[in-house]
Amino acid sequence: MEIVSEHVNALLGRKDAKLIVHHEGTGTPDRLAIRKIASDHFKTPQEKVFVRSVRTRTGGSSAVCQVEVYGDSKVAGQIVPAYVKNRNLPPGQRVSRKKGPEDEKPAAPAPKAATPEKKAEPAKPAAPAKESKPAAAETKPSTKLETKPSAKPDAKPAAKPAAKPDSKPKA
Repeated sequence: MEIVSEHVNALLGRKDAKLIVHHEGTGTPDRLAIRKIASDHFKTPQEKVFVRSVRTRTGGSSAVCQVEVYGDSKVAGQIVPAYVKNRNLPPGQRVSRKKGPEDEKPAAPAPKAATPEKKAEPAKPAAPAKESKPAAAETKPSTKLETKPSAKPDAKPAAKPAAKPDSKPKA
C-alpha cells in the first residue's frame, strides 16, 4: 500500500487520504479489506474509517482508493452520507435498496384501483365501437383509395390560390 496524498481537513475533523493498494494476481480488494488496511495504517478503529471510492483500471493490478479517517465517530455519523456508511458495512449487515421501491409500490396500486372503474365504464361503449371499427376499417381503405387521387389534385390548386390572396391583403 502507498499513500499518494494526505490532507487534514480541520473543519470537518478528518483526514482525506488517497491510497494505492497493490493486488497482483487477485481481484480488486473490497471496501472492507481497504478499510482494515487504512485503519491499521492510521492506527484508528474501523468505525472511524470510511472508503469513499475504489478505482481499478481494466487489467490493472493496483487500486486507487479515497479514504476518510475521522477523529470522532459522532462527527462521522453526522457528516458521512447514509449510502457511504451502507457501502462500508459487511454484505450481511447492508440495508438493501429494495425497501425504497416497495414503499412506492403500494402507492401505485391505489391509482390502478381507480383506473379499472374508469375502464369498466368505457368498456361497455367500447364493445359497440369495436363492431363499428371493422366496418369503418373496410370503408376506410376504399375511401382512401378514392379520395387520395381526387384529393391530391384538388387540394394543391385550391391551397395555392387561397394562400396567395390571403397573404396579399395581410401584407
